[in-house]
Amino acid sequence: MRITIIHPCIGRRSGDRGYIRTWQMEPLPAATLAGLTPSEVDVRFYDDRMEMIPFDEKTDLVAMSVETYTARRAYQIASEYRSRGVPVVMGGFHPSLCPSEAANHAEAVVTGEAEELWPRVLDDARHGRLEKFYRSSSRPSLTGLRPDRSIFRGKRYLPIGLVEAGRGCHFKCDFCAVQTVFSQSQTRRPVDEILAELRTLKGTKKLFFFVDDNITSNLPQAKEFFRALIPLGIRWVGQSSINAAHDEEFLELLVRSGCQGVLIGFESLNPKNLAAMNKTFNTARGGFSKALENLRRHRIRIYGTFVFGYDGDTPQSFDETVDFAEEHAMYIAAFNHLTPFPGTPLYRRLADEGRLLFDAWWLDEQYSYNLIPFTPHGMSGDDLKRGCLGARRRFYSWKSIFRRGFDAVNRANGFMWRNFFLINAMHRGDVSMRDHYPLGDESWQGQLIPAN
Repeated sequence: MRITIIHPCIGRRSGDRGYIRTWQMEPLPAATLAGLTPSEVDVRFYDDRMEMIPFDEKTDLVAMSVETYTARRAYQIASEYRSRGVPVVMGGFHPSLCPSEAANHAEAVVTGEAEELWPRVLDDARHGRLEKFYRSSSRPSLTGLRPDRSIFRGKRYLPIGLVEAGRGCHFKCDFCAVQTVFSQSQTRRPVDEILAELRTLKGTKKLFFFVDDNITSNLPQAKEFFRALIPLGIRWVGQSSINAAHDEEFLELLVRSGCQGVLIGFESLNPKNLAAMNKTFNTARGGFSKALENLRRHRIRIYGTFVFGYDGDTPQSFDETVDFAEEHAMYIAAFNHLTPFPGTPLYRRLADEGRLLFDAWWLDEQYSYNLIPFTPHGMSGDDLKRGCLGARRRFYSWKSIFRRGFDAVNRANGFMWRNFFLINAMHRGDVSMRDHYPLGDESWQGQLIPAN
């Protein structure tokens, strides 16, 4: 049996061949699925961001992990294979959030996690009896999870090792699809298995990125993990909630384990906005200022993320937020508009209030990247879009980059300081590159073929 795993891109403009780019990050879900596949199955992998998909290559089954932003392109790819008589199975966040929609474009839909379901999907496909839905009744154990990165050979990815230590998050942020899919829970892999994976990758990866939605969701488990990391002597970054920055032992273990920086979702400086998104824990125990003071004392770099479009935001919110990010010399930062993902409390609230501008923005031909898909309060949609763009331009101006680059924390480590200017220059070049970028391939001439 031969299967083809595909990582779909977000989209591309008509006639644009520049979308085929190297130096992307490895798509870990594809390697995870390949690792769950028995060795007797022939696995092919194609990254739609980096290469043309050989639709006419013989295969028995196509598998795609689909996100909301890649759904339209994934449905185009599925139709290409369906026109050739090849069945398609879809899983990932978007099919878990919108299973009925995905079922219109796939012979089989996996909702939830694949660990316990994938062997049955393969067996059913082998015998021509695919079911429409495969649903996980509970959260599977991550014991024995071994991503197969051999599928990445020959492709030019960034030398960053993506590793999953845990999956899910205990918090209930109203905009977050993670809490919807995983029901505010987290599962973790055995520490010894993570360490074994890191040892095999250490010789080829200069930096590791723990892709956990919140590596500090369970602080006692996180501390145990960081203690185990210390002897490896690796460099790593990850995503953390800010409440962990008030735990002195945790901060010391972060540094000793090789942490070079953490991504923190500050989201908003407005307490009313934080309450609306169910994220008031951001303001606990002295709030942002005290937490950032603690992180700075331990020389931990910050990737701050901010979102605009909640009802408490005004046109003044953008400059105030950039001032804050520059004052604290954040290594990098993201300034994005609020996006209502299907299945989230935010999406339901905006739908109930009649504020959504598209029935399904991710499928609508009129929607493109960075358009505002809802009616905000406090400013117009155009003001919201311009404000986000202006915030990015200001933060990634050369003046801001050099000022932040010579901050004591950002230059405290030679490796991270050398990469600071390259990373910020890349973000500077990407400030407006995706404006009005289409979801799906504009030049695709096929027809969406419904799945039976």
